Amino acid sequence: MDFSLSPELEDLKLRTRSFIRERIVPLEGDARQTRHGPTDDFRRELNALAAAAGLLAPHVSAELGGLGLSHIGRAVVFEEAGWSVLGPLAMNISAPDEGNMHLLEAVGTAEQKSRFLAPLARGEIRSCFCMTEPAPGAGSDPAALATRAVPDGNHWVIDGEKWFITGAQGAGFAIIMAADPEGRATMFLADMASPGIAIVRTMDSLDQGFAGGHAVVRFSGLRVPASDILGAPGQGFRYAQVRLAPARLTHCMRWLGAAQRAHHIATGYATRRQGFGRALAEHQGVGFMLADNEMDIRMARLAIWHTAWLLDQGERASAESSMAKVFCSEAIYRVADRAVQVMGGQGVTGETLVERIFREVRGFRIYDGPSEVHRHSLAQRILRQGANW
Repeated sequence: MDFSLSPELEDLKLRTRSFIRERIVPLEGDARQTRHGPTDDFRRELNALAAAAGLLAPHVSAELGGLGLSHIGRAVVFEEAGWSVLGPLAMNISAPDEGNMHLLEAVGTAEQKSRFLAPLARGEIRSCFCMTEPAPGAGSDPAALATRAVPDGNHWVIDGEKWFITGAQGAGFAIIMAADPEGRATMFLADMASPGIAIVRTMDSLDQGFAGGHAVVRFSGLRVPASDILGAPGQGFRYAQVRLAPARLTHCMRWLGAAQRAHHIATGYATRRQGFGRALAEHQGVGFMLADNEMDIRMARLAIWHTAWLLDQGERASAESSMAKVFCSEAIYRVADRAVQVMGGQGVTGETLVERIFREVRGFRIYDGPSEVHRHSLAQRILRQGANW
């Protein structure tokens, strides 16, 4: 693996850095940020800035207006975008839209790409991905999928309830995971304005960076034409892996940028603030925390780049993405936690972004699979391999 960047990617990295720090960071105090994410009019303004800079949805193909970035290219650019809490949203590379674009481009029909993917890539609409359910339905165990889809002529009728559905409020369409009468999972595309879809409530959460927040969504007799099945019937779990392995990694990329921002703020504070006759950073206890941050940031980046490289070679990299997701989510949390500690009382206030970054990254140890579930999956893999030792 060659860790050097091409001149083109190095230039894109610097362009993204300049755009985020010069155009987006100054907007971080905008009042149009609610407990459930930035408002849609604010999102559209941010998207317009990114489009003018040629940086809107850079991960999608050139045919859709993007730059067709490789996974390594995404690692570089998404990390730069993550420096600002608004960066991924501005560049239209935020979850769940980024993962949905990837999935639609991989398995959608030409008509589905025209109807759903193209306006999503242009930032005209948002989307949501409906898989997680209240108990006893599917959470960390997708096999417990309780939402049902029953064929009815040339339509399917969907009934069930989902929760923690990011971006549902205000979304233009949903990708819905439901089980057929034989228990096989299938993905369906549906306009959120369709009769039979109701947003029950928006859930309060630690984070506030996702447009639309997180919601409970109910499907009651939702009729979806067979032409709006995404991919092949019964292949929902396979397509979920097409989406989730890269999506786990792009979460790592974006939040690594946020961790760097928190570390940068804390380092600046520690070099300016005096205590016991010298700068805080000169005290071993503080200096060691900053050193540990540097190591966690470096190791997280290496895990991301290696997994991205494997994906670019055509590998599934499921185990590697699981390992990267666990390590990065925990390392990024450690960085943010240390940044709070270095800054003392300042770190737990809204005086800087460190407090918000700390809240934003905490959920990452749960989103896209809790660390414990990934560890269990990896342990089962080790046991299967052990039979051949």
